[in-house]
Amino acid sequence: MAHPATPPILSELRSSTSPATQVAALRALKHEIIGHEQKKRLWVGRGVLVPIARILNTSKGNGKRRDLNDNATTHHCRPPFVRSEEEEARLQAIVIVGSLANGGPSYVPPIRAGAVIAPILSLLATTESSVNTVLAALRTLNTVADAAALSPPEANSRDRALFHSLFTDEALTSIARLLSQDPNSQYGQQQISLAAALIGKTCRDGNQRTLLVQAGVLEALASNLAAFVDTSDFAASSSDVPCASLGLPRIASSSTQSQMAPILAAIGAIIDTSRSRALHLLSSPALTAVLLRLEADLTVPQERKASMRSHSGSVPIGTRPSSSRLECLLPQIPSFAPKGTMHETSGHPPFGGISTPTRQPYSARALQHTREIVHGQAMGSPHGEESPLVAWLMYLARVSSGLTRLLAAWIVSLLHDSGLVDKRRDLSFAMLLVPLLVRLLERRSMSAADDHSVHGANPIQPVNLTSQQQAPSVLATLLIDSIDSQRAAVDAGAIKKLVQLLKETYNPIPEDAHPSPWAAEHRIGDEPDGSHDNLFVGDSVNISSACEVAKVREAVLNALASLASIRDEHRKSIIENGVVPFVVESLKPFHKFPTGNPGDGKVGVAPQNSSQAQNSSGVILAACGATRSLSRSVTTLRTSLMDAGVAAPLFVLLKHHDSNVQVAATSVISNLVLEFSPMREAILEAGVLKTLCDHARSMDPSLRLSSVWALKHLILSAPKQLKRDCLGELGPGWLKQIICHDVDDLISASASRSDRESTLGAPLAMGTPNAAGEQVDLLNATDGSREGFRVVNEDEEVDSEMVDSIGAPSRPQLEAELWNQPQSAQGASGRRDVGTTNQSRADDLAVQKEGLDFIRNLICGNDSREMIDCLFEELGQDEVFEILTSKLRPRLTNAFNRDRRSLDYNIRQTPPQTDIVTSVCYIVVHLAAGLPRHRQLLIAQTELLKLLLTHFAHPSHEVRSACAWIVINLTWMDDQSDHSSCKERAQELNKLGWVGQLKVLELDPELDVRERVKTALHQIQCALR
Repeated sequence: MAHPATPPILSELRSSTSPATQVAALRALKHEIIGHEQKKRLWVGRGVLVPIARILNTSKGNGKRRDLNDNATTHHCRPPFVRSEEEEARLQAIVIVGSLANGGPSYVPPIRAGAVIAPILSLLATTESSVNTVLAALRTLNTVADAAALSPPEANSRDRALFHSLFTDEALTSIARLLSQDPNSQYGQQQISLAAALIGKTCRDGNQRTLLVQAGVLEALASNLAAFVDTSDFAASSSDVPCASLGLPRIASSSTQSQMAPILAAIGAIIDTSRSRALHLLSSPALTAVLLRLEADLTVPQERKASMRSHSGSVPIGTRPSSSRLECLLPQIPSFAPKGTMHETSGHPPFGGISTPTRQPYSARALQHTREIVHGQAMGSPHGEESPLVAWLMYLARVSSGLTRLLAAWIVSLLHDSGLVDKRRDLSFAMLLVPLLVRLLERRSMSAADDHSVHGANPIQPVNLTSQQQAPSVLATLLIDSIDSQRAAVDAGAIKKLVQLLKETYNPIPEDAHPSPWAAEHRIGDEPDGSHDNLFVGDSVNISSACEVAKVREAVLNALASLASIRDEHRKSIIENGVVPFVVESLKPFHKFPTGNPGDGKVGVAPQNSSQAQNSSGVILAACGATRSLSRSVTTLRTSLMDAGVAAPLFVLLKHHDSNVQVAATSVISNLVLEFSPMREAILEAGVLKTLCDHARSMDPSLRLSSVWALKHLILSAPKQLKRDCLGELGPGWLKQIICHDVDDLISASASRSDRESTLGAPLAMGTPNAAGEQVDLLNATDGSREGFRVVNEDEEVDSEMVDSIGAPSRPQLEAELWNQPQSAQGASGRRDVGTTNQSRADDLAVQKEGLDFIRNLICGNDSREMIDCLFEELGQDEVFEILTSKLRPRLTNAFNRDRRSLDYNIRQTPPQTDIVTSVCYIVVHLAAGLPRHRQLLIAQTELLKLLLTHFAHPSHEVRSACAWIVINLTWMDDQSDHSSCKERAQELNKLGWVGQLKVLELDPELDVRERVKTALHQIQCALR
């Protein structure tokens, strides 16, 4: 059979007789494929991208390369209508590639295989490219980026590799030059907007963000933002913002807002997940200068000045977030004095003799604070000087609309997440930003057309930053750990709107949403090896719609997880809106589509080759987060989640190929295996114990941490046999390894006794109350989120009774167990840009803490005495005490050779982490609550007791209380036969100085500590009689 003849257009493109005929062939091809889906597929199948790539590559090596340092006024692009025939051919080729990419994600594989992106990028760096060529190249690159963003999850990694050539020195220099040009030129603002939009769509990981900063792209974007701040008419037109009286111009036109949107999107994409990059933005010279000039020129009304003076003089310190004059652009937020202050009980202002000290102008304060942060100082200051950019962005979010409003709120949330927004802003966020974001959740049905979701309709608008997808994500960031914001979101109707959005993502996508063209031959996307991707187009049916649905589903689940993280009434309201079945379905990689009402049980299984049937890893992670938040309620665990069968899909996820999914599923299991959970027995019968122990031996620190955390919950108040099985399955050797994995601790454990005595002779950093602030690095700072976690409820114990179950949690403490979830050290410190060495150290400390808590829960409960003997048998009696002792020793580091045993002037002492100290203290409490022989073994550990003595002045009241509990248990007398031994223990404690320290704690500010100390002193006095 004869092969079909090659079309004349393709023949001309492959072997052109002249540039003019090649241009004519390209124009004919362009007119034939634009708006015609079937002909696009036909020409791609004929291999048209191969000659197009060759045409685009004809410019390589030709023309002068532009330099970022070149003056923009002397090195313009050539005029738009002055083009050679060769450049005209390249321009037509670029338009053809853009037309193909406008067909959607199914055209991304052939474009990637055709290798056309790199030559298009090269056209941005040469002076022979005209303005029209540069604009066409930028539009095409944006269209390809939009299509790649809508690729199915399994193709995302391959398709995003399209833009690896963008993150090269040459390409980034070209992008930085485009962003640095004069925006007032005829085509300058278009090129800036398109270049910024391209960055916002393609920047996805930390390496790419770092390259953008190094290439000067972030600095150029900050300069463009400063230009908008300086020249745009950003004054409010709404009556609730007092700007008409300030002499400010009115709000900018919608066109100016649309130009600002890609700048904000690119800035957000770069500073995401990084404190240092956010600081780089805030310290930009151009942005700082504009904000300072704006503050100087801003006229504050007299009534607002009086209000600001009253706030600074009569409101308690810590209630006003910023003294920036830009604050007058925002509505006043009522401030409330803390309970017990004079302002609450007195109807008069403070005496005039106590005045507020004169403050430096913002220019001096802000720049000094920025320098301190950059140089590592003031990192933990909760009320550090805030950049006025925060107030301006909040103002912009209030007075703008659409995407600009959303992006301004997004950048504020990123700065807040990086710790660069004053924590006193929470009330402002709740009253000013959260209602606006909730309003953005109002939208049409998922099946309806959306003006932002059509690829190529507006190449400047990022397809992944539409209000449906991004508003819930921004809302989720602002709601984390903020009761005020969560309450404001609930009052604004966020729960109902979010649940409705989630339900709509499970509506079947109409068949006519993206009709598939008829084709007589098989789909080329079915090629198993993908060896001819440049010739074939994949199945385009519902791919983009399914990806959009998945992104909305993920964002909504994240928002629901944040909303349900604290208040039980919020969880109850979410569950009452019928969200649980949809959350459970989101846990399944291949979910079932309801054929009718989701509650009637009529569901049909979607085929596994359907893109709509797949829940991406992002959706599964978000569903795990929502399930974890909902499972923090005891009532929810016993009713809704159990009835919905949440445990079954979690078992599957524990063996998921993605380790991040395994970590998230293990975190949910941590809540389901607690004593009061009705699913505990079913989970154990499913073999979760072996799986968790296997994960605890994983090399992934996050998975190891989550698994040990789950095992700690599993053995809490568990039967004796289950505890033994868990310890045996995990392995005593491995338990010791994860607790003693720190290299410094291993060296300390092997040091000679003389070295340890000399260490004890040196002044300990924790020995005095003010030593907590001396030479304490970031990793050893007290974690406020875990300071509230307590297994022990001392207030419920009777002072005159022996404390032998000081680890059994009460109902409020079980709620605390559900709230304090395992979090990888990487996740906790990722926004602080911790180095690799410090990150490994943080991972080790987190796992060590959970390993110690595993021992703590192992030896508490009704069978604690038997489990103490079991612990000594499995781990070794001497090794247990050596582990506890090593965890209390201060870490000695040498600034030059890191030799812990060289006691010269270069030595720095770092106290042990507060969480580690707390866990060790309560392990000792449980050991002292055992049999009399256990107490005799403990009183013989002189070094351990000396180290515990130094923590009587610990800044944490929980540690001080635990030290008092140790005395109570050590001086407890079971019966009269134990009287002599008890007296010896009391004498030994008195000899070591414990009695003197207890007397100091009689004046402790914490009532709980004072009550424990009172009991301890009473028992010592009785024992010494």
